[in-house]
Amino acid sequence: MLQDCSVEMATPTDNSEPPSLDTQPNKRRRKKSIVWEYFTIEKVGAGCTRACCNQCKKSFAYITGSKLAGTSHLKRHISLGICPVSRRNQEKNQIIPYTPASKTDGFASATDPPRKRYRGNSGSTSISFDQDRCNHELAKMIILHEYPLHIVEHAGFIDFVRTLQPQFNMMSFNTVQDDCVGVYLREKQGLLNLLGGIPGRVCLTLDLWTSNQSLGYVFLTGHFIDGDWKLHRRILNVIMVPSPDSEVAFNHAVAACLTDWGLDTKLFTLTLDQSFANETVRENLRGLLSIKNHLILNGQLLIGNCFARVLSHLAQGVLGSMRETIRKVRESVKYVKTSDAHEEKFIELKQQLQVPSTKSLIIDDQTKWNTTYHMLVAACELKEVFSCLDTSDPDYKEAPSMDEWKQVEILCKHTQLLYDAANILTAATYPTANTFFHEVWKIQLELTHAAFSEDPFISNLIKPLHAKFDKYWKDTSLVLAIAVVMDPRFKMKLVEFSFSKIYGEDAETWIKIVEEGVHELFLEYIVQSLPPPTFVGEGNEVFAKTEMHQEGTLLSADDGLSDFDVYISEITSSQQMKSELDQYLEESILPRVQDFDVLGWWKLNRLKYPTLSKMASDVLSIPVSTVAPDSVFDTVSKKMDSYQSMLRPLMLEALICAKDWLQYGSSEFPSRVSPVHEFSNRVSPVHEFPNKVSSMHEAPITTEFSNAIVKMEF
Repeated sequence: MLQDCSVEMATPTDNSEPPSLDTQPNKRRRKKSIVWEYFTIEKVGAGCTRACCNQCKKSFAYITGSKLAGTSHLKRHISLGICPVSRRNQEKNQIIPYTPASKTDGFASATDPPRKRYRGNSGSTSISFDQDRCNHELAKMIILHEYPLHIVEHAGFIDFVRTLQPQFNMMSFNTVQDDCVGVYLREKQGLLNLLGGIPGRVCLTLDLWTSNQSLGYVFLTGHFIDGDWKLHRRILNVIMVPSPDSEVAFNHAVAACLTDWGLDTKLFTLTLDQSFANETVRENLRGLLSIKNHLILNGQLLIGNCFARVLSHLAQGVLGSMRETIRKVRESVKYVKTSDAHEEKFIELKQQLQVPSTKSLIIDDQTKWNTTYHMLVAACELKEVFSCLDTSDPDYKEAPSMDEWKQVEILCKHTQLLYDAANILTAATYPTANTFFHEVWKIQLELTHAAFSEDPFISNLIKPLHAKFDKYWKDTSLVLAIAVVMDPRFKMKLVEFSFSKIYGEDAETWIKIVEEGVHELFLEYIVQSLPPPTFVGEGNEVFAKTEMHQEGTLLSADDGLSDFDVYISEITSSQQMKSELDQYLEESILPRVQDFDVLGWWKLNRLKYPTLSKMASDVLSIPVSTVAPDSVFDTVSKKMDSYQSMLRPLMLEALICAKDWLQYGSSEFPSRVSPVHEFSNRVSPVHEFPNKVSSMHEAPITTEFSNAIVKMEF
């Protein structure tokens, strides 16, 4: 309580900080704070100074003796809406700035200039509240972090938001659902605009997820290069297929995607995984590719194996062949890592033995094969410590033998080939297709040599891997070789070099196949670039007049240079017969430099090679993997969780696609018109889907949402 009889008011007259204690005259003056716009200093007795709120008149501690309470609690009083007067003003959308008291009491003058207001977030109540903006950001948060839509009805979340901003009008389930759809539709329009302006074609990848209800979800991802020669990777659709085992389910999904995005004439390649696509399914898709894009190699650019899945299957195979030895290593690591005493003893032994390894032991996650690889590599470098632990600790009973440690070393050496190749797919930006030829032929060569090793352990370990990878090499080597030819650092030279090592005396045959494939593909682009034939009835007369005009400008043949004219004509004819591709291949290769930008090179040379650059743009965008970067090392197939499975298919697609698109930068928040209303006038109604499994937090899908989603019927 304030002691009115002894209160002495002191208001700073020069906008300075309240005066310090008399006993501290030489201390540096503190920085000015905006809180003194809202508080007045009150001196209460000797050595005690308090701060009084100018609006609610509540008193707060400030200086007591030699202790300074600071201003943080004063800022919270104003900025968090604790002050009842300030809160009521906010609720009425009225900002009442603090006005210093007049000098009627001897402390201020009516003629004093107004105080300067300092900008700052803390303590300021002048920031306007925007409900629509908050709703938009809440929808983005739910999308980006995959929070359940009914989080807006959770009591804890409601209390948290009200504490942050009492003015916020909490959204209902239907409202947040519509806002999430609004984000999706706005981002989709931006992607539609981007796709509409690309100069080349789009490559698609197909990936299949399943649910506990035996439903399939086809993820269709587009890969394309824009007009600025930047490679893009975007999830275009997530289509639910009731019968994923159907031979035509993927055809329907691809057709729906092409129509939805207007890509019927722009499809270039399809990449899928043979684990869910048998030969019949692949043939059906190949037929679809031929119909949609019959000019490009008769629609044969279908890649039937996902590179990431191939590497994963090989890794699981080689790790499974040494299952018992790996189990011993895993149990040894667990013995050390699950006990502080054991780990301290292990570190002590490592220091005594002076083992130079800097790796730390980890317990692997058996759903990610790279973690098992890292566990084995780290344990192998510390095998001497484990051996010493075996002799000094009677409780440690799972030590591998020295022969088993040697086998683990061999296993790690060959698994590293797979790990290095797969790791390229985890980069933040998806690599261009030319990147993979070197990795693939290197694996093919190493596995070939290891399969015929004189060491029976190595031979038996690698032969099954070589047989599986050899099939992948034969299926994809042509496409990958064409891609590396589009790299001016390699062209045909790397193909010739690598094939000579892989095929030996038969290399010329395989090199010729690549050369013919490149020229055949380029010829298709030449045909596409030719203008359509036109037939004009009196065209000969026009041509004749033009020819007569040109002939009239020629010099007389009597000047003695008629032979020169013939010579120039022959040279010109010869140069015209040489195609852009031949000119490109005959030029010297570029030096191999680090961080070479192959797309940037083609951007600079697109005028020199107008047709070949279009071919390069399409070829370099071909994807070899169907999975997302965070799934490259998975050992289990992807499944929708129980919450996702309960969502309507269209809502699920909106949430997944919007999350993918937002990571590349979101569109600006619309200040006036809701995106749902913006799009509702140019979309078609959707199918009726059955209500999702009942939930205490779920509500029926709104009519506004149903009318807003774009989806073709199939």
